[in-house]
Amino acid sequence: MRVLVIGAGGYVGSRVIPGLLDDGHVVVAGARDPGKLDGFWWSGDVDRVTLDVSNEDSVRAAISEDPDLDAVVYLVHGMGGDNFREVDLSAARNVRAAVDSSSVKTVIYLSGIIPDIPREDLSEHLASRLEVEEELSEVRCRFVGLRAAVILGAASTSFELMMQLAQRLPVTLFPAWLDHLVEPVAVIDVAQAIRGAVRSATVSGLYDIGSGESIRYPDLVERVLERTGKQRPSLSVPVLPQALVTMVASWLSDIPSSTVTALMESLREDMVARDRRWVTDLLRADHGETITIDDALQRSTTVPDRVLAPRDRDPMGTLPGDPGWATNSTKG
Repeated sequence: MRVLVIGAGGYVGSRVIPGLLDDGHVVVAGARDPGKLDGFWWSGDVDRVTLDVSNEDSVRAAISEDPDLDAVVYLVHGMGGDNFREVDLSAARNVRAAVDSSSVKTVIYLSGIIPDIPREDLSEHLASRLEVEEELSEVRCRFVGLRAAVILGAASTSFELMMQLAQRLPVTLFPAWLDHLVEPVAVIDVAQAIRGAVRSATVSGLYDIGSGESIRYPDLVERVLERTGKQRPSLSVPVLPQALVTMVASWLSDIPSSTVTALMESLREDMVARDRRWVTDLLRADHGETITIDDALQRSTTVPDRVLAPRDRDPMGTLPGDPGWATNSTKG
């Protein structure tokens, strides 16, 4: 199959593309600046296309004008800006229109777990994911939506935020509104789910994907602290405004404040998978068990073996092309 990955230069895209290549697919890596894909070890094994999802002509050229395209994997998410919801939805409409006028048979979208609360109570971040999901689900071909909460892996934004705060805060403070259950999932299991959705022509609809282990978010951060050897006092603060928490987290981390806001907003409710259908429907029988939280944290915090070629390293760890790779001596 010929598979277009939109958002190829992002974290999940960089991990799913090698698996798609291993499955024998021809991969088209879509990015606003294809030259930025040069840092990834697999860059010479893919076709590249310039693709800006906010530009209707760009999307049409990448999808409608590729007569051999079989599947589209959509991994683009807006994380900030005054009108990011409108931008995200407009981009999804561009993709849907292009797919509907093409030979594409499958669209796969990586979304977020949607908690069981009234729609109007969803965070802006999750409301946007739901809107994009609904728009793409109206395509004329098969649609598979994969919903994930916190994705674990060394270069995952949510994991990197936990790591940086764990290393830089003298005392860990948790506002009461962050004391919710979350079901993390390892990035390699997310990649396997996407590969399964591409491969399994009979599956469609929405799947919650997770590790099978739910944990309170403060406890997850505590496990990260244990892995870094930086255990410290942890305090729960009944009243701590979200704006203040976001501001402090942005100051102490290298992550943009808009992204921190989106991540924090998503943790105001329980983020737990409703079932485990995805394991049966999307994972190969020889895949084995999904990665546990402890195993994911251990593998994500292990310094890569520089002797090994990038293609032979653990994809849970850092790899060339990941943010900060060139400047962080512990990542190479």
